[in-house]
Amino acid sequence: MAILTETYKLANGVLIPKVAFGTWQIPSGDTAYQAVRNALSAGYRHIDTALAYRNEASVGQAIRDSGIPREEIFVTTKLPAETKSYRGALADFDESIKNLGLDYVDLYLVHAPWPWGRMGQNYDEGNLAVWQALEEIYQRGRAKAIGVSNFAVRDLKNVFKQATVKPMVNQIQYYLGFTEPQITQFSEANGLLVEAYSPLATGGVLNNPDVQKVADKYGVSVAQLALRFVLQNGVLPLPKAVNQAHIEANTHLDFVISEADMQTLNAMPDAADRYMHNPTQG
Repeated sequence: MAILTETYKLANGVLIPKVAFGTWQIPSGDTAYQAVRNALSAGYRHIDTALAYRNEASVGQAIRDSGIPREEIFVTTKLPAETKSYRGALADFDESIKNLGLDYVDLYLVHAPWPWGRMGQNYDEGNLAVWQALEEIYQRGRAKAIGVSNFAVRDLKNVFKQATVKPMVNQIQYYLGFTEPQITQFSEANGLLVEAYSPLATGGVLNNPDVQKVADKYGVSVAQLALRFVLQNGVLPLPKAVNQAHIEANTHLDFVISEADMQTLNAMPDAADRYMHNPTQG
């Protein structure tokens, strides 16, 4: 559990807990509320949500009811992928703040460089407009850090052209056998922390026999091995769970994978090759 209190340092000096509790696909209401309360009780201090998840109100209520000082919880939310205008971005941020019931967020991300229904299409001008809004939100102290999600190399280069504040995070799909080396290396070389959403490929890696063999060697579950793998690559995982036992099990990551086994794991083919992949490589 010690890993939950360890941090990475973002480019602007903000400290971000190395493991986040993800809430994608967790329904609003009691399910999301209890999941976040349980995660906080288990020691998580980094909670990730999004306006598109439609559970911000439940997540925010759980944070406020936890009794944990606000400054001890790192909260991330995201601008909907469909929003590609300056005014729209400011309005959506206000809606997220209202939903969460918080005065500020610790990290605000552009959810994707294109609307989900138009994946891969060019929205360069819209991304410049929303980034201007995020810079304003940041300068006003309403978000302690700002970044992007699902951005490919070309999308980041587009933002860099006009940014006065560069993105500090790129949250991408990343798991065993699908580590997106091109965008990962480009992001890190430009000072962005890479975050791994779906680090278990929504369960897709859990039945992989090759990964199981390595997990058995360390006496840990496949999920624990997969999360530790992400951490040892210097990337921040966002595991999601609603089952209390799974929430707690995902906190037991204080073991070390050997350098030789990391090389083996990094050389593995896609551990969940039937899982849907987002086009963030180029």
